[in-house]
Amino acid sequence: MNKQILIKKFFEEHRFVKSNIDSYNSFIDWRMQKVVDAERELMPAVIPVDAEEVKFEFAELSLRKPIIIEADGSERPLYPAEARMRNLTYSAPVFLEIALIVDGKERDRAEVQIAEIPVMVQSKLCYLSTLTQDQMIESGEDPMDPGGYFIVNGTERALVLLEDLAPNQITVNKEKTGPITHFAKVFSAIDTYKISHTVERTKEGIFQVSFSNVKKVPFTVILKALGMTKDKDIADAVGFKEIPEDLYINLVEFMSVTNQEEAKEFISKSLQIALPKDRKLQKVESILDTIFLPHLGTDKKARMNKAYFLAQMIRKTILLREDKIQADDKDHYMNKRIRMAGDLLEDLFRTNFKGLKNDIIYIFTRGVRRGKIIPIASLVRSKFMTEKIRSAMGTGNWTGNRQGVSQRLERDNPIAAISQLRRVTSLLDSNRESFEARALHPTHWGRLCAIESPEGKNIGLRKTLALTGTITTELQASEYSKNLKSLQKIGLEEIKG
Repeated sequence: MNKQILIKKFFEEHRFVKSNIDSYNSFIDWRMQKVVDAERELMPAVIPVDAEEVKFEFAELSLRKPIIIEADGSERPLYPAEARMRNLTYSAPVFLEIALIVDGKERDRAEVQIAEIPVMVQSKLCYLSTLTQDQMIESGEDPMDPGGYFIVNGTERALVLLEDLAPNQITVNKEKTGPITHFAKVFSAIDTYKISHTVERTKEGIFQVSFSNVKKVPFTVILKALGMTKDKDIADAVGFKEIPEDLYINLVEFMSVTNQEEAKEFISKSLQIALPKDRKLQKVESILDTIFLPHLGTDKKARMNKAYFLAQMIRKTILLREDKIQADDKDHYMNKRIRMAGDLLEDLFRTNFKGLKNDIIYIFTRGVRRGKIIPIASLVRSKFMTEKIRSAMGTGNWTGNRQGVSQRLERDNPIAAISQLRRVTSLLDSNRESFEARALHPTHWGRLCAIESPEGKNIGLRKTLALTGTITTELQASEYSKNLKSLQKIGLEEIKG
């Protein structure tokens, strides 16, 4: 009896698509603003002759609920039922405050519409989220409809949940054959790009680091290039009381590299950079700052944190080699992440916002060459982003050359619609064997349905959330800080380089 009460209470508080709606709400609450804040300033290359410096500053975003503008110019609220019947897109206008600064003085400021964002049914921006069952029936809606989908040109479309490997997490494994015995891997992710970093242990005991165009550089050389030049500091960062044989071999093998400059020179040789010495070292510094472990930062301040992170990759590889830990299972759900509507729309918004900035520069430059400064209200074309976002939602062709991200909502029956809204799709190619990825894993228990998966080539790659399975959304930076302080109170120590 108690179980029935608990299950009933659970479904009263958690609708089937609550996780996706929460993710969308986080997108409109703070993720869009985060994208704008990351690129707060815009500096045009072509400026008027009488000015020394010109820049655009982006301020606060604001969203309004969906409206419809009739032929006579009148505005009124747009409800989902009307959007379906009239083949309209259920979307909300997005406004951004932009200031034009010329030589340190504000020349122009305006709040302009930059786009229309599709609104998820039953989200914060949707009128239905505050209506009672009777009011929903009056407005032509099904009170039992779960929401969690979009209406684009009158068609109901759902964003498929995507399953991907967890970024910024060290995984270690063994190689059965070849010159490499053990390796550690991490996908360092920032914004829209993800860079694979690998530490490989050779049969001779040498640890080599590979990322982007940098291939097989000794780890001690990378650490010295980052500023950790003393062997004792390297040994302390890896963190063993007694120096393991592998670590000792690496320290002795490359002891001829004694300082930062020599380490950078070593890396530049392995990259075959044909530039004068100063520019060559600057290029290596730029690679270490922007491409090496970018999730820890992309400036000089992050170098020591990157050194400690790399040292931990070495430590974990040595522990695996000494059989003190087990190899990581990439199919364990701890090592996976599910990307929901908020994550997918953030990627789409970021890519198209960069395009909008380029469009602003283009129109501004054209005006400057004609001898006039175009007002901000005339610089921004709201249709630019709106059309691209609507096209992605309508076709399913997403950033990163992903296809089928947005799908037409199946309305064969209510269960089919709910099942589609809870579907999780793997990014793996369905034409490959990938037996382990397709198999049922013990960690799916309570998270993913053990039965519902299609037969044929997609078996195991398309899964469905379990009935009581929920997904937590990404936290704001302030929430991470709170959690970090709580951990420090119970004994977590911060590494200070």
